[in-house]
Amino acid sequence: MNYPAEPGYKEDDTSKEAAESFKEAAATIRGKVVSMLFRHGPQTADEVAKKLGLSVLAVRPRFSELKNGFIADTGKRRLNLSGKRAKVWKLTSDYEWHIAPYEWKEK
Repeated sequence: MNYPAEPGYKEDDTSKEAAESFKEAAATIRGKVVSMLFRHGPQTADEVAKKLGLSVLAVRPRFSELKNGFIADTGKRRLNLSGKRAKVWKLTSDYEWHIAPYEWKEK
């Protein structure tokens, strides 16, 4: 397992198979998350999922993968779709500088 660069798993059976089958999609969704934060500023995972038209179950794990130096907690909280307080995330300044010239393009 190469977490957080790839989807994680806890067991070497169906969990591993699911993670491995989702590698490409996860990378694409991570790119979309980064693009949304770059274009629209700090947001919760649920806000990004809604704007992308994706399930929060597909988007939230990508935030966990990006916490490794690419995004940071702003310290702010907003209510998510279930009414719970959720962290508002932003790109780190180093990552924002790195991607600005090469921003992911929507198809």
